[in-house]
Amino acid sequence: MPVRSTGFVAKCWAALLSGGLLAMLSPSTAVALPEYSTAEAGNPFVDGWYADPDIAIYDGKYWVFPTASKPYAEQTHLDAFSSTDLIHWTKHSNVLTTADVTWAKYAVWAPAPVERDGKYYLYFAANDIQNNSQLGGIGVAVADRPEGPYKDAVGKPLISQFHNGAQPIDQDVFIDDDGQAYMYYGGWHHNNVVKFNPDMTSLGTFDDGSTYKEITPENYVEGSYMFKRNGKYYLMWSEGGWTGPDYSVSYAMSDSPTGPFQKIDKVLAQDPAVAKGSGHNSVVNVPGTDTWYIIYHRRPLSESDGNHRQLAYDRMYFNPDGTIRRIAMQVKDNFADGNALGWKTYGGTWSVGGGRYRVGRDVGAKSLLDTDFADFTYDADVTVNSGGGDAGLTFRVTKPSVGPDSYSGYYAGISPSGKVVLGRANGSWTELGAARTPIAPGSTHRIRVTAVGSSIKVFVDDMKTPKISVSDGTYTSGANGVRVFNAAASFDNVAVGAAR
Repeated sequence: MPVRSTGFVAKCWAALLSGGLLAMLSPSTAVALPEYSTAEAGNPFVDGWYADPDIAIYDGKYWVFPTASKPYAEQTHLDAFSSTDLIHWTKHSNVLTTADVTWAKYAVWAPAPVERDGKYYLYFAANDIQNNSQLGGIGVAVADRPEGPYKDAVGKPLISQFHNGAQPIDQDVFIDDDGQAYMYYGGWHHNNVVKFNPDMTSLGTFDDGSTYKEITPENYVEGSYMFKRNGKYYLMWSEGGWTGPDYSVSYAMSDSPTGPFQKIDKVLAQDPAVAKGSGHNSVVNVPGTDTWYIIYHRRPLSESDGNHRQLAYDRMYFNPDGTIRRIAMQVKDNFADGNALGWKTYGGTWSVGGGRYRVGRDVGAKSLLDTDFADFTYDADVTVNSGGGDAGLTFRVTKPSVGPDSYSGYYAGISPSGKVVLGRANGSWTELGAARTPIAPGSTHRIRVTAVGSSIKVFVDDMKTPKISVSDGTYTSGANGVRVFNAAASFDNVAVGAAR
């Protein structure tokens, strides 16, 4: 694995635990590591508009440093988030601000963290320079702790000019197994690599005496990122426009950290059912394992503001030949993080507690994810806690508002009276099917809805035989959510994906 945190690697990981998890042994903590298919406590995994996340592991913690996704003039600070389990995140505000960098005025973005010899370095771009006469470019700040405060290390930009046509932005720092540090950077469709001197604050030269080596792969736009696995170097980058739905991630492989790099595939792109504008990524390897995650930003489907970007991660898998499988953005939420980020409520009083999403008794409260699935399988655990009504799953929902049937779409629910119901709403209610099954008050039941075209099937507990199976093609796609009718309920282990 690449040495992105030498202090952490020196402490190493050990001790295989039961269930396939690993524990990290350090002087102060022992952290059980996860193996997730995605952010199973929900994407976005932190609150707020953020972009361009880079990740490092320091002393048993995962640290994510993103751009504060705001208009350039307001983009004057950087926050960080730390976690021991990739579920619960602590926000560290203003780890670096323009007040700490005399030459940086605005547009501070794409932080790249790395630790060396007990010092924590944060590389950043500032001022969005458009030509060589403007002040700005790539800088470096240093701190004694991961959370900072970071201070300008050299008092001027580390790279302040266009070289090989590359705008000095979107830097990533990689330390190879032999200790040599490199920085990959560049906008305007050009990608350079430079070598660091041991001080990490000045640039070295290549064997031919040059400082800036162009390695631009096919369709490169910006956002380069380097990692190493099994002796192979992987260069990743973003394509498309950062405000558009075509923003995406591609990659190349090489036997050398300086290339050549030939594009292999586009591995992450928008999913019109989940999110758009997915790009500018980083990657983390759970130490001591071959478990990898891609951390990136994306834009919710309902958002049109270019700066309305959120942080997400998904599992990244490799083929036997070392190539990367295309990454599917998954939709899950087990509420283990104690929040309901990504959900929008319509009526009712909603909260998260005990790893469940709860709503008090209401005549028709609903909460929706920003999805737009047509054909899908949708699973969730549902508990009707009180009331004489029912609770369950809404799907293919459009035009939601507050009110019992104030949406267009479908609903499948269960009632302690022992009834399973499927219906269609559009300001009024049309029952499409019903069945009987034992449901005790306060008991948890697994509900599955599979919809393919006009075929809709509802399963309760038994995932082989549907309780209800109907044909109705009134609504073809829309949001997924949860709902109560004259009841209080809780929900858990939500998952929406391809029909199966």
